[in-house]
Amino acid sequence: MALFLMTDPGHFEVCYQINPWMKPTAWRADRDGCLAAAKAASGGLKAALKAAGARVEMVEAARGLPDLVFPANAAVVLDGKVLLARFRHPERQGEEAIFRSAFCKLTKRGVVQEVMDLPEGLFHEGAGDAIWDLGRQLFWAGYGPRSSRGSLAVVQGYFGQEVVPLELASERYYHLDTCFCPLSGGEVLYYPPAFTETALAEIRARVPEELRIEATDEDAAAFCVNAVNLDRTIIMAKAPPALRARLEQRGYQLVEVDLSPFILSGGAAYCMTLRLDRTSVPQASAIAAE
Repeated sequence: MALFLMTDPGHFEVCYQINPWMKPTAWRADRDGCLAAAKAASGGLKAALKAAGARVEMVEAARGLPDLVFPANAAVVLDGKVLLARFRHPERQGEEAIFRSAFCKLTKRGVVQEVMDLPEGLFHEGAGDAIWDLGRQLFWAGYGPRSSRGSLAVVQGYFGQEVVPLELASERYYHLDTCFCPLSGGEVLYYPPAFTETALAEIRARVPEELRIEATDEDAAAFCVNAVNLDRTIIMAKAPPALRARLEQRGYQLVEVDLSPFILSGGAAYCMTLRLDRTSVPQASAIAAE
């Protein structure tokens, strides 16, 4: 059974801007309404995960750390090993101690086996920039806006798995998970304008044309690439009809959740979760990568 980490949204707000999507003015215009909607949206995502057969562990909210609701950025987790993130922006650096404590508790319970800190001088923002592709047996790894190029060697060395570097071309798509999503059938849903030409060449060399699903501007702006894939189910923010049709034609079932309060901060379904039970060993009963 898949196991995810989520964070209680009780202290979520959009009160600063560290990416182009963040809209603190819109949040301030209706704080109470936005917070109520965020709690409902988080609950809807949690319910969707459970309906798909997953379990969910929760981290408590912390006042003054609104982006704690995006635990995908907290760490890279594979085979019970945890590589903790180091955040580039000071606004998020306070999250590091909270997530370290959470992972230490999970270690004591046997949920994960070991926890490692990133070496000093490097930045890496977790599974948001290191997405495990079970079928291809590699990490797709974004770098540039948030994660430093040098951190990718640490990911490769710690987990002992191939890492494919993909340079991100825009602050608008600041983490790989905003623009790239490998699916259980071998397809990759991705947004080409988010990548440099070198990164696009790497994707196209490794993923056959028939398995490449190019997201449109509308798909990407709706944060639908930032999705959670469990077997043939894809959980995502509200999708444009054309994207829904394309994915359903490939045999996927879409579960849409209204995540608009979190899109005001530049995140959606994938950002709001962190898969804890991910394994590098393919199993007949395994649930596929997010």
